[in-house]
Amino acid sequence: METPYDDRSGLIWLDGDLVPWRDAKGHVLTHALHYGSSVFEGERAYGGKIFESRKHSERLIESGKYLDMPLTYSVDDIESAKQQILDTASAEDLYVRAIAWRGSGLDMGVASARNKVHLAIAAWEWGAYYGD
Repeated sequence: METPYDDRSGLIWLDGDLVPWRDAKGHVLTHALHYGSSVFEGERAYGGKIFESRKHSERLIESGKYLDMPLTYSVDDIESAKQQILDTASAEDLYVRAIAWRGSGLDMGVASARNKVHLAIAAWEWGAYYGD
């Protein structure tokens, strides 16, 4: 039996804290849900090490800039957060998802500079993406 992504055990790094997986939630009026104001990196860890991790972190920050959505975390901050997640994982071969998004706040129109930019990093076991 497969487990839905909102009902798993473990920890997710969310805005600077490790939080229980099931407690990592957002509001239905999150700007990203309505306007797509989010960016992500899909990464693979093999043997406990993320393939070209730093390049992914750099690209995540650059992607945020394209959406006028500056991340408040540096590449080193993101690398440290990903390492924290790897350190808590029960496996070494994982899919790692870093995602940044505009949250709910004072703005709901396209312009959303007053809404906080959030960052979350999660990792889970996931077999071959395109099958065997």
